[in-house]
Amino acid sequence: MATYEREAFIDAPLSVVWRFHSNADGLRALTPDWMGLEVEAIRGPHGDPNPEELVVGSEIDLRMRPFGVLPGGEWTSKITERGYDGESAMFRDVMVEGPFARWVHTHQFAAEDGGTRLRDTVNYELPPGALGRRLSPVGVVGFEPMFRHRHRVTKELLE
Repeated sequence: MATYEREAFIDAPLSVVWRFHSNADGLRALTPDWMGLEVEAIRGPHGDPNPEELVVGSEIDLRMRPFGVLPGGEWTSKITERGYDGESAMFRDVMVEGPFARWVHTHQFAAEDGGTRLRDTVNYELPPGALGRRLSPVGVVGFEPMFRHRHRVTKELLE
């Protein structure tokens, strides 16, 4: 399995950065339109639409059309783990349906020097065969600009 990581320092308290990343509005603000991703629906663990907070069991349905021209598809992720102790926090979402053979995205937050260290780690496998070969440049090349965008927007909105 391959791994992609990116981190940034956000000059805002952990509680603020955590709250922003833990709700649907934050997710929508961080989803880059230019990557062809659109949040279609968010469900809480009991199926309730648009929950205020993304907790374990919440599911996110995305529609994607990479770069607006490549064949698109649907993507569903589920929050499988979540924790906050005042000094650090994390949540993990796992793709349950979508273009990758495997996708596990761990979001980590740590209080640091009055701000927050934000780290995204994605463990992924491309699908085998022709589909994987077609997705490979989009997936790998798309990670860096997508996460750079997410971290830049987080800084712009919270600092």
